[in-house]
Amino acid sequence: MMRAVTFSLMAVIWASHLSGTLASGADPSANVTFERDIEPILTRAGCNAGACHGKASGQNGFKLSLLGFDPEFDHMAIAREAGGRRVLQAVPEQSLILQKATAELPHGGGRRIDPSGPFYDTLRRWIVAGLPRTATDAPKLERVVVEPGERRLGLDESFGLRVTARFSDGSTEDVTRLAAFGSSESTLVAVDADGRVKAGKFAGEATISARYEGMFANCDVSIPLPGDVSATRYDSLPRSNFIDDHVWAKLKKLGLTPSGPAGDSTFLRRVYLDVIGRLPTPDEARAFLADSSPDKRARLVDRLLDRPEYADHWANKWMDLLRPNPYRVGIKAVFNLDGWIRDAFRKNLPYDQFVREIVTARGSTFEQGASTIFRDRREPIEIAPVVSQLFLGIRLDCAKCHHHPFESWGQEQFYEFAAFFARVGRKGTGLSPPISGSEEIVFTAKSGSVKHPLTGKVLPPKPLFGSAPLDEDPEADPREALARWMTSPENRYFSQVMANRVWADLMGRGVVDPVDDIRATNPPSNGPLLDALAEDFRTHGYDLKHLIRTIMASSVYGLSSEPNDRNIADTRNFSRYYRQRLRAEILLDAISDVTDVPDVFDAAPPRSRASTIWTNRVPSLFLDTFGRPDPNQDPPCERTSDTAVVQALHLMNSPGVHKKLSSQDGRVAALAKGEKTPQAIVDELYLLAYSRHPTDEEKSVCEALLLDSKSDRRRAVEDILWALLNSAEFVFKD
Repeated sequence: MMRAVTFSLMAVIWASHLSGTLASGADPSANVTFERDIEPILTRAGCNAGACHGKASGQNGFKLSLLGFDPEFDHMAIAREAGGRRVLQAVPEQSLILQKATAELPHGGGRRIDPSGPFYDTLRRWIVAGLPRTATDAPKLERVVVEPGERRLGLDESFGLRVTARFSDGSTEDVTRLAAFGSSESTLVAVDADGRVKAGKFAGEATISARYEGMFANCDVSIPLPGDVSATRYDSLPRSNFIDDHVWAKLKKLGLTPSGPAGDSTFLRRVYLDVIGRLPTPDEARAFLADSSPDKRARLVDRLLDRPEYADHWANKWMDLLRPNPYRVGIKAVFNLDGWIRDAFRKNLPYDQFVREIVTARGSTFEQGASTIFRDRREPIEIAPVVSQLFLGIRLDCAKCHHHPFESWGQEQFYEFAAFFARVGRKGTGLSPPISGSEEIVFTAKSGSVKHPLTGKVLPPKPLFGSAPLDEDPEADPREALARWMTSPENRYFSQVMANRVWADLMGRGVVDPVDDIRATNPPSNGPLLDALAEDFRTHGYDLKHLIRTIMASSVYGLSSEPNDRNIADTRNFSRYYRQRLRAEILLDAISDVTDVPDVFDAAPPRSRASTIWTNRVPSLFLDTFGRPDPNQDPPCERTSDTAVVQALHLMNSPGVHKKLSSQDGRVAALAKGEKTPQAIVDELYLLAYSRHPTDEEKSVCEALLLDSKSDRRRAVEDILWALLNSAEFVFKD
């Protein structure tokens, strides 16, 4: 310890005698400063990455801010911490920051900087110059530009990027050597540390991001599928509305061709499941399939949107995103929230009003269901990231502790946004898990503030961009100003994230994926399409039914899921319909409907459907197996359509499914006892499960089983239906 202190002291003495000579010997034209030159090098070399010194606890006693978003902290860590031993101005080559980075001394991160390269030289000159900071009055970085901004490549072709920084005084600088690069689809299009972009061996597209000093610029790269497609092929595609125009234009750019239209039975089943979350009855299927009118699909959508099941189906989706744990906030409070959401969908409450009532909720948790959200999230820093993610598609969680690594949001912006919720007051006994049965009143308190965790400064309410003027009345709730800003026409995020969420529900994938992560470094697969959907949603009064109807009216929605030779690898451009596994509640209700044996749920009326359950605490092994959210998981909970072996095994072996099939009061027993012919029974079963008539081959196999004199008719019907329920055609929405 004494030796280290003495060595540091000697270094300071040497520096005081020699720094003038060394500094004067440096190239005066190459003015190196920390923020403009050194911080980008540390980022480019990965020194401040989350896996290295940028993680919360640092690495081996040396900590930097994540990706260099706090230059003040980083300069102090390098220049002052550890007795100044990380940099030696008198003998710069002996500085730990150079010896570690070049692996001249043992370094867990290996060699990050070439000792003969320009980064080493820049770091050395900065140390010799006395570790200078960038002057406060120096020109500020305003934006970063990457060239080219768009490029079309053939398979295995490559090109180089050029990154230019533009400053407030009008000056520019080529910062390609200091930029950090990344690809949104590295398997399709890769980019190296020097900005060299190389196409892979498959058609597709990717966005290459270049980051310099916390700012981003993108280059969109497309790789068309080899082979020529006639322009008339795209010109002849059906166009029902603006959605088709945008999707066909993208497919033409990539050389993809769409699948053919889905048949009536496939469309029928798809629309029923999407709009009301249940299968059509055999009679409904027969009527639709026999209808020859050209507008029958549009009329079907309109009828389903007016059915009462619509509200329960879509409310069930939102309960995943908003439903708190009843053991934490109280059973009655959660029940009231569930009822409020379902009532909003029954009334077709405009989406902007729906959000305003949530964000500004006040009143009793026993009377005003939306106020339950503020019983669950009790601190401004808890509710702020939920609101921004759900209603703006902006994920702020990272910015709570440090600058967002992939966006422009910083800590100060996070806490300014959270300050809108600082005056949320509560009256009552608070929470007392695991019961929390008491009532609580949410109101606007007279005072309340949010402080920056590092500076301790009280931060005023401020939106993430633009302005949200607070009411002059000091008694007014700041959340009212926030709600006005969120739902204003100028806030493109608001309409985009909801349009994207509905598109993903109906089409199997969002234009932006994940659906609530809209940012420059996660660009939409079809930007013009997303903009058009959002604008149409906004101009039609945020009418959710209008949005659903518009998407379903498009030719794109009506495509078959069967791939062709020019779209088989496409998973993001909507050249075909993307198959989805049914949600847990939809699948369980479908089995109940097909077998005509309802489920019995705790804390629910008789013959309740799974889609109407008000809490995930109601036990159901089936729902848990097929992916309903963990009741202990905090919302928002996005469902996944992933499949698993346990799901297939459950369908094949579940006592619950077997009980439905073997019930004396179910459909199997009724069909076996009835007077229907084998042909009629088979037709009924196929219409029940698949909303279509059986093929000739299917008829032959099933009818033979029913006509076999050695076969028990009841067992034969049971076996046929069991096989249908275990098929991919039943479990997936095609």
